[in-house]
Amino acid sequence: MTYTGRFRVWRGDADGGSLHDHEVEVNEGEVVLDILHRLQATQTPDLAVRWNCKAGKCGSCSAEIDGRPRLLCMTRMSVFAPDHVVTVTPLRTFPVVRDLVTDVSFNYAKAREVTAFTPPAGLAPGEYRMQQVDVERSQEFRKCIECFLCQDTCHVVRDHEENKESFAGPRYLLRVAELEMHPLDVADRVDAAQDEHGLGRCNITKCCTEVCPEGIKITDNALIPMKERVADRRYDPLAWLGRTISRRR
Repeated sequence: MTYTGRFRVWRGDADGGSLHDHEVEVNEGEVVLDILHRLQATQTPDLAVRWNCKAGKCGSCSAEIDGRPRLLCMTRMSVFAPDHVVTVTPLRTFPVVRDLVTDVSFNYAKAREVTAFTPPAGLAPGEYRMQQVDVERSQEFRKCIECFLCQDTCHVVRDHEENKESFAGPRYLLRVAELEMHPLDVADRVDAAQDEHGLGRCNITKCCTEVCPEGIKITDNALIPMKERVADRRYDPLAWLGRTISRRR
């Protein structure tokens, strides 16, 4: 089925912009990215939109569709009624470069703050040995395609720009959890998660989990377990007693 779809696409740059209305042909089986490409080809050749694989694996085409963070290449037009006006806007949490392209360098800065994988001393590459059952828990987190949709939807930074300095966001708290749970990693990241990466600011609303295109259970399998480790270390009375006795000895 082919029909004429109605779209509102944000156009502008760091100095401001507005929503522009367009009518575009929509064909059966297409995704929102197909429509934007048709817009570029027929009406707005200067429309800026970031994309790469068009297969939901590179994370490049992140945007907001009707206010919800999504991948343009994985949002099928069949989920919208033919008379629905589809609104496409840039990721709200990050500065706009132009049109639908945002500056996501905040995320790369946070990535550099996470302590790298730290294997046991004296263990050379190629000598790593572990059982699959031991690595399965953290292996889920490796599915992340760094689309930054979880970062965009997290209200801690979405609604509070001032928190960016002290809060790594769900994607990099996920990275901390992945390394903390890795059977060969010997670095202690529990205190850093709380004090340096802002784990305590997360109030586990699960909004990050809801928008993850890879279906990673960010809140249940990464953030909550890390919060439990912090609580065990800092607030468990038996753990406190054990540390106190050890110090006295």
